[in-house]
Amino acid sequence: MNMSSYVVTVLQAFYITHDVKCFIVEKPDGYDFIPGQATEVSINLPGWEDQLRPFSFTCLREEKYLEFMIKIYKDHGVTNQLGGINAGAQLILHDVFGAIQYKGPGVFIAAGSGITPFISIFRDLYKKKQLEGNRLIYSNKTIADIILERELRKMLKDDFIEIITRENIIGFVGRRIDRKFLIENISDFGQHFYICGTTDFVKSIAGYLLDLGVDANSLVIEK
Repeated sequence: MNMSSYVVTVLQAFYITHDVKCFIVEKPDGYDFIPGQATEVSINLPGWEDQLRPFSFTCLREEKYLEFMIKIYKDHGVTNQLGGINAGAQLILHDVFGAIQYKGPGVFIAAGSGITPFISIFRDLYKKKQLEGNRLIYSNKTIADIILERELRKMLKDDFIEIITRENIIGFVGRRIDRKFLIENISDFGQHFYICGTTDFVKSIAGYLLDLGVDANSLVIEK
């Protein structure tokens, strides 16, 4: 497989939560993506160029820059390294890939940084005034982990259910997304379902939905 690579300069880098960092980088000429898609990113430093990790684009596709929101793990080499990267550093981008893209109104179910492919989809639909009819169920361990809470609430209004699994807080659903939760919160299993999070999360939610009669073709997940 012949993979293209593009060296880009980081224009801005800043934290948007305690452990999620936003990177705004140059956009190579002719580089395009569909909202929901991703690319593999590596750091343009000796010994790091071949350490590729997939990250979703979070910006609108018509912007003159590219944006990523990356969860920084202190014990993961690449993201730990990214935690120390600032404006002026260089990243290497590769070809665009990804099965997650908008297929029509439905329910988006995300856990943690699994929200990232949905951000560019929501921003795109919101800009086109086509977001109505979509709902987001977003699970995090704590309030501090929620990415872009204000913007998501502004875009989705009441179609945004926030779930916190490790804290009990008034106004947030303090439980996990399980079969019972899905039955209680979803009235129509004939729509599209977009799922993103850890492999286990996606597998279990997809399993519940199929069990509840959702058509496999209506599930939009990263293959």
